[in-house]
Amino acid sequence: MIKNKRKIRILNIIFEAIKLRKVWWFTAWSRTEERFARTSLGSFWLGLSNLLSISLLSVVYGTVFKVDNFNKYVVYLGLGMVLWSSISTSIGSAPNLLIQNEIKIKNTNINILFYPFEEWSFQLHNFIQSFLIVFFALIFFDSSIFINFFIAILPLFNFLIFMFWCPLLICLLGVRFRDIYQLVPILLQLTFLLSPILYMKENLGKLIWIVNLNPIYLVISQLRDSIIEGRVNFIPIIGVLFMNFIGVIFSLLYLNRLRSKIPFLL
Repeated sequence: MIKNKRKIRILNIIFEAIKLRKVWWFTAWSRTEERFARTSLGSFWLGLSNLLSISLLSVVYGTVFKVDNFNKYVVYLGLGMVLWSSISTSIGSAPNLLIQNEIKIKNTNINILFYPFEEWSFQLHNFIQSFLIVFFALIFFDSSIFINFFIAILPLFNFLIFMFWCPLLICLLGVRFRDIYQLVPILLQLTFLLSPILYMKENLGKLIWIVNLNPIYLVISQLRDSIIEGRVNFIPIIGVLFMNFIGVIFSLLYLNRLRSKIPFLL
């Protein structure tokens, strides 16, 4: 009976938040518009900033690592950087998400899940605009990635789901443990250095086992490799899909457990 009640509560929380999808989608879009208000290029800056970083890093690290195929390396680094930027921004903004909405949470009856959904939508807007600009620029270096992208639907789905549940879990932990705000940037920096984003994973040598313990890199690499290679490795992708399923369930269970305490923890 207790388990059934919990399931019903969780489903109610989800359905209530989904009913407000037009609201959190609109407010997320408004945040994006506000961010680039009065600028000449508008949200084009999202992709332009990534293009500038990719251009500089590809020249520098392409020279340092003495890559044989520069065009292939630009695509590899470019996709890695734009995907990493989206996930790291989502996770980096998560610890303070509910804290920033403290007044709204304490003075309204809006579903708590509304705020993670709104943030996910905001990050999704940024990701789409940034990714498309970088992606079409990278087509000049490897035209095959345009067709390959349509093969990478399942890895893309995994990527977007991870962008939702991981920040959700972190924002809930950030309410309970304020040290999370200080810890997350450090972990993100270490994760980036240990992730084959700027270099090939083969360069890790005997330390290549670290890659398999890095969920962020697994999500990024499966999408990047599918776009570059034009094929999907279903077994590891199903493994990440299962990880996402567990992550979504666990984060929602933790939300249900912490829901009544959140106003008092803020």
